[in-house]
Amino acid sequence: MDFSSANTALWSFIIQLGVIAGLMLAANLLRRKIAFVRKTLMPTAVLAGFILLAIRSFGWGIVTVEMLEVLTYHGIALGFIALSLRIADTEASLGSERLTAPKSGALIVSCYTIQGMAGLIISLLLSYTIMPDLFKASGILLPMGYGQGPGQANNIGSTFESLGFAGGRSFGLSLAASGYLVACIVGVICINVLVRKGKLKRTDAEIESGSVTVDAFQDKGEVPISESIDRLSIQMALVLGVYLLSYLAISGISTLTAGLGDDISNTISTLLWGFNFIVGSAIALLLRSVLKVLRKNNIMTRQYQNNYLLSRISGFAFDLMIIAGIGSIRISDLRGLWLPFILMSVSGMVITLVYLQWLCKKNYPNYYYEGLLSMYGMMTGTISSGVLLLREVDPMFKSPAANNLITGSGTAIIFGAPMLALIAIAPISAEMTWLTLGLLVIYTALLIVFILKAGKKKRR
Repeated sequence: MDFSSANTALWSFIIQLGVIAGLMLAANLLRRKIAFVRKTLMPTAVLAGFILLAIRSFGWGIVTVEMLEVLTYHGIALGFIALSLRIADTEASLGSERLTAPKSGALIVSCYTIQGMAGLIISLLLSYTIMPDLFKASGILLPMGYGQGPGQANNIGSTFESLGFAGGRSFGLSLAASGYLVACIVGVICINVLVRKGKLKRTDAEIESGSVTVDAFQDKGEVPISESIDRLSIQMALVLGVYLLSYLAISGISTLTAGLGDDISNTISTLLWGFNFIVGSAIALLLRSVLKVLRKNNIMTRQYQNNYLLSRISGFAFDLMIIAGIGSIRISDLRGLWLPFILMSVSGMVITLVYLQWLCKKNYPNYYYEGLLSMYGMMTGTISSGVLLLREVDPMFKSPAANNLITGSGTAIIFGAPMLALIAIAPISAEMTWLTLGLLVIYTALLIVFILKAGKKKRR
């Protein structure tokens, strides 16, 4: 075998990963040393993604689009699998108020539905007026970009592209990139306005490394450090093993549905491969339950999951996904889509803020501003941008706001199941797109009723 640079198949993958790693370090250096960049609160991965996008825009194809698409697709699945394998913290899962976790989950999903309604109204109005060739269901990509981030925007956009939406993938990824900017810029403006009005006190968001105790790194009963296999190797084996099982499961289902007809089979297969991270998360949760039962019955005496390392694996996967997702945007694909892109970006920014201002007062009356900032950052960017905004006003996470992001995201999986079905039926036809809009209105109303009424005790 030729191990020299002439063997491009051997070195291409490593070279491209090295370039991405270098951009990540460069972005971190810019964020640390340039005050203006640091004050924007833009995550390092987002900044690195924009640098990579600028490099590619100049025609310097050091990293191929194919490579970036692979990293984006697999990154979201590996990240969610790692998170799903984490041992649940029963104390952290309890909210400070009654039903806080499910109500936070309902709030998150209702933001998706509100954003989806706004996006569909824009895409439908444009398709029936000045842009008759616009893909009518394109508006449903707004909650995928703003609420879910580049991973989902990439997957659903690619699915829509295969169904006839030219430039759908870049459109979704551009909305996700816009959402990051909204989270950072609008979030920082809100913080500064509240500080000037005396409603908030901005504190130093830096936390000393010495404040982290050994309890954050290991739990009782874990595999000892002296074991013959490294802990990180075990975590990677669990994550990659679950991903292999998810691949086999999707392949099996696709094979079984092949006899249902080409249209049905292709639709199911496209959705399953597009939502591979959900299948992976479900298998990871199942494995976590099995391991818990084995330990409870003393069949297995060691805890093999390490929450700290699994969090680091998911963080690494998500950082790669964000850089690759933003960097792989094809600006040329947005030709002819700038008007819906701008309208959806602005409407998503405004309607999300107004909606959260109303419901966060109801849901988090004792820590309204912390709850608002954290939720707004997450519902326009990702959970990382929500935490970044929260750390500006609550660096030690004394309020339950940070915990709500985690527990709410977990319960949002249940509330979000109908949303996945609506995303699947929206692009089928114009009639189904209108039906999706109507069902979003009904489901939003049900979620709001749950948020406002759940847990309310009757007074005598």
